Amino acid sequence: MAINYVVCVKQVPDTKRITGEAMKEDGTVNRAALPAVFNPEDLNALEAALDVRDRCGGTVTVVTMGPPSACEVLRTSLCLGADRAILLTDRKAAASDTLATSYILSCAVRKLSADMVFCGRQAIDGDTAQVGPQLAEKLSMPLVTYVEELMDVTDAGFRARRNVGNGWEVVECRLPALLTVMDTANTPRPPAGRRIMKYKKARSAMEVAAEVDQADPDATDADKAVETEKRIDALRQRGLLIEQWNLAEIGADLSWCGRDGSPTKVHRIQAVVLAGGEYHELPPTDEGVAELIGELIQDHTIG
Repeated sequence: MAINYVVCVKQVPDTKRITGEAMKEDGTVNRAALPAVFNPEDLNALEAALDVRDRCGGTVTVVTMGPPSACEVLRTSLCLGADRAILLTDRKAAASDTLATSYILSCAVRKLSADMVFCGRQAIDGDTAQVGPQLAEKLSMPLVTYVEELMDVTDAGFRARRNVGNGWEVVECRLPALLTVMDTANTPRPPAGRRIMKYKKARSAMEVAAEVDQADPDATDADKAVETEKRIDALRQRGLLIEQWNLAEIGADLSWCGRDGSPTKVHRIQAVVLAGGEYHELPPTDEGVAELIGELIQDHTIG
């Protein structure tokens, strides 16, 4: 059995460090104002795919959409055990909402001929949980959400336990299929030391070009192109080249991408400040407790 697993991951702003500059005036996220992290539940999705690969065989391909800096989550994925990493990057994809993002991802996943597609339940920068279901719809794949455990995976289908809020249920599904994975599904494995030493040097073509330019900014464009191609060939031979696809290479319709393909618009951003009201401080004594109970009874909160 050789199942082709594809995991969609995302580099997101660290929402634990929100500042006043976190949003731009046009309503888009100012990603430069916040440190970037691997979306937490995407790590759980990756671990689920790696676990099934280890048990049943196959290959794990990780895909992310973003600027060259998003390669950091791809390097992390390779260090954790992914077999292949692909960066979807194109200026025409900028400002994509969930609908445009799911369309672009669907073009890439379709090109990869995936048998099982894994997504985190949701991303911490938007908390919409829309991309996974939208992606399944565009791929015409069965969708299993809130997955906590994968059981009995074969080349024909699988059984999965999914969280339903106040309990759980076991469902059976045929392949190909898409799953969204919860943070309660597993504990992501630590990266292996040998893989860290190897894949910390992995680069995409755009990253290589930027490094060449930084190393010798006064060189001619022709010399930079030669040096860039030389370094890319070296990375490819060592299995360290992160693949890079643009919208044309995945056959995407530009009218469905970027700002033009995004019906979601932010009309207004409002900072809400919660101000404290009046309060009455009571001493932590028997008399204070008695006074508190008396006030609660008087205003009919109790009694």
